[in-house]
Amino acid sequence: MMDHDYLKLFVEETSFYNNIVLGSLLPERLWSPLPHFFRGWLRNYVGGVLVYFISGFLWCLYIYYLKCNVYFPKDDIPSNKVMLLPIYVTMKAMPWYTLLPSLSEYMIENGWTRCFSRMSDVGWLLYLLYVIAYLVFVEFAIYWTHRGMHDIKPLYKWLHATHHIYNKQNTLSPFAGTFYHP
Repeated sequence: MMDHDYLKLFVEETSFYNNIVLGSLLPERLWSPLPHFFRGWLRNYVGGVLVYFISGFLWCLYIYYLKCNVYFPKDDIPSNKVMLLPIYVTMKAMPWYTLLPSLSEYMIENGWTRCFSRMSDVGWLLYLLYVIAYLVFVEFAIYWTHRGMHDIKPLYKWLHATHHIYNKQNTLSPFAGTFYHP
């Protein structure tokens, strides 16, 4: 088990992020009574929703209006209804997707996993090796999870098929290209 004072650094950091995001966007009376874990989850949820909508709207602005008829002929631009469907699916999935980083923060703050709050705790070389190992592990896991979703027919039918509904030119939009669904 790690030293309590050392673990406190992680709680202070996530509290700082919670205050920035939640304090900027929501009245304090809505989130301050929540336990620390739920504040972190709410921050991740609000941040995920903002990133999804801001990136989707910016891409729509760019490819449908600023570059009008360059990437899509006018009659192939997805309708508003088509764009609303992946948004609906994403909003159903977002609470679950934002739970994973919240659980990760919880594990770190309680000393259940090894984590370093400062670069000097581990050194540049080891830090770089940890980052590379992490990225390789995550990419490996994402690839095999996605492949499993295709190869295991019940998983494809009940979970992953929704992800591929929006891959035709007249249904593919920035909201479908980044939408969150297994």
